[in-house]
Amino acid sequence: MYRFLLTPRWWGINIFAVLAIPVCLLMGSWQLSRFDDRVDRHHQQQEQSQSAAHAKAKPLASLLPITEETAGRTAKVTGRFDTAHPLLIPDRTVKDKQGFYVLSLLRTDETKGHQAVPVVRGWLPGDPDPARVPAPPKGEVTVRGVLQASESHNDAGPEASGALPEGQLGFVSAAALVNVVPYEVTNAWLTEQHTEPPLKPVPPVAPEGTGLDLKAFQNLGYTAQWFVFAGFVVFMWFRFFRREAEMAKDAALGLLPEENTTTDAPADSSTQAQEAQEDQAAQGPAGSREAPGGAGDPADEVTPAEAAEGAATRSRSPVGPA
Repeated sequence: MYRFLLTPRWWGINIFAVLAIPVCLLMGSWQLSRFDDRVDRHHQQQEQSQSAAHAKAKPLASLLPITEETAGRTAKVTGRFDTAHPLLIPDRTVKDKQGFYVLSLLRTDETKGHQAVPVVRGWLPGDPDPARVPAPPKGEVTVRGVLQASESHNDAGPEASGALPEGQLGFVSAAALVNVVPYEVTNAWLTEQHTEPPLKPVPPVAPEGTGLDLKAFQNLGYTAQWFVFAGFVVFMWFRFFRREAEMAKDAALGLLPEENTTTDAPADSSTQAQEAQEDQAAQGPAGSREAPGGAGDPADEVTPAEAAEGAATRSRSPVGPA
């Protein structure tokens, strides 16, 4: 009954199903593992943010270049602040209040190539105003802060996306600072958690592409999508199998529909046409009389008297057009 499974067609269907189902399950499991990694990373970043003020600091050089693992770690570095290039980052929100970052560059010998380190010393509410910003400490200082990845244009506020006045910057990045200062800058920055009043600390944020962002939930959606594909393959295989099994059962019981008889229709039509021609030949043309001497009805025969009367009538008829 199930010998149809050994046909070449079903060999192809079975091979496809055997290969497609594990692939779909594997891809779905991989997407789910990526989502789990995002969740774990999100919890880890929250713990780091909560303990950043009291976490043990590591030398900054050991955490560079910045990665997903080192982002959010507490680092320390020693150097001198560049007081000639104070910078403000406008249109930044902290605890649902609008304000600006206070950015200073720390010149140090502890980084590769003696690159300067951008340090966000704190945040102030309101519009950017250099007169409200306290001056950075003079002399050699040791800065302790949370390591953050460079920002991009997407991190800049709506008011900071266009041209800005001198002394302001749209986002914290080495690419944005390259035309502002005459020295190299690290592709990472620190946010101090112990600030000088009236500055308030800037909470660390997760780097782009990590944590529970929109991309993380896309991974979760792809997980469901791959598992649905696997279920669809199983469903279609059973559907094809059931249909073939029912057809095989009907064939075994002799319940299959007869062969299509449309090819016999022309033969039947020609037979009917031939029979109609034979009947017409036997009956003769409709409305005609049989020739004299035929075996027709005696009532239809023409007598000599009738023939003579018809000839006389034709002779008296005028000749010519009516």
